[in-house]
Amino acid sequence: MKNGIKSFLGALAIAGAAAIPSAQAKETINVGICVSWPGYAMLKVAQEKNLVPDYDMNITIFEDPLGGHSALAAGQIDVYGCTADYIPLTVDSGTDVVNVAFMNPSYGVDHIILAPDVKPEELPGKKVSAPQAYIGHLLMGLWLDSQGITPDQVEWVNLNADEAVGPMLSGDLSAAYMYEPWISKVLEAMKGAHSVVNTADPAMLKTGIFMDSLFMNKDFIAKNRKAAVAMLKARWDGLGYWHDHTEETNALIADYLQWPLEDVGYVIGTNGKSFEGGIYMFDFDESARMCGVLDGEPPFGLANGSMADVVALTNDWWIKLGLMNNKIDAAKGIDCSLMGDLVASGYRQSFTAN
Repeated sequence: MKNGIKSFLGALAIAGAAAIPSAQAKETINVGICVSWPGYAMLKVAQEKNLVPDYDMNITIFEDPLGGHSALAAGQIDVYGCTADYIPLTVDSGTDVVNVAFMNPSYGVDHIILAPDVKPEELPGKKVSAPQAYIGHLLMGLWLDSQGITPDQVEWVNLNADEAVGPMLSGDLSAAYMYEPWISKVLEAMKGAHSVVNTADPAMLKTGIFMDSLFMNKDFIAKNRKAAVAMLKARWDGLGYWHDHTEETNALIADYLQWPLEDVGYVIGTNGKSFEGGIYMFDFDESARMCGVLDGEPPFGLANGSMADVVALTNDWWIKLGLMNNKIDAAKGIDCSLMGDLVASGYRQSFTAN
């Protein structure tokens, strides 16, 4: 996550050159998960509960988002769950990768912590930390912008949340991107430190850019569209099972990811819909509305059919933050036709918290 855009594009180019044709039987679909995270585990639920009996899923957790994207670009995996902030990069790199659905927005996982006795207007010239080319970088940029501060007015330090704790406590940082348990550690140790923004704030939710996304290889879609639609449906069938059997499914996910059960609840919740401070699960209808293939408005003030706008906004911010040079055609980064196929078939799913 700390690698820059050049490293990302270089890894994709190498992977594309070394693409290995799949030797798997047609009925085996190779699925990737970029990191161990409950929100990405719903295809595993579908597999365990035999909700997609016509296909055998081979699921790999990469613990390396860039490595997973490289494998997807090379055709070594067919389906990939990761953050949507990579979509402009896949377009800019020209790889055969496309986003087919938004799965869930961050619903308060991600925060910006301000050091004691530091006022936002005093940040120009001071050090702020965020992991480069990741959600935290975007969140810090948008928050600074809301305070009238441009990215070039602060000194950026490329640190993830755990790496920022020490510099924050020593007074070397004035603001830092963080998530739990690091937020609590800093707030407990530094009287006066506080969160100034998080991804559950309405203004941040309305941007749509703090989102998890389902990617697919374009060649996989073209050659095996039936399987591609089946994988998309399986993801939401798994989500529906979680909604209807939340306690059981959270235990399944905890066992799969080797997470404490309580921590799974702190991400996806125990009510079958969301956890404020974690993530909010789009049901199928909400995601289809983001794609613009089903009537009605998505939640959080997002517009019907706004996926391309979200990708374009993310692209704009990568340019503002100095990590991209090119303005891309956002429409090339998404393919909502699979969602459209499911809508046309009559598939629907709408639910609220239990």
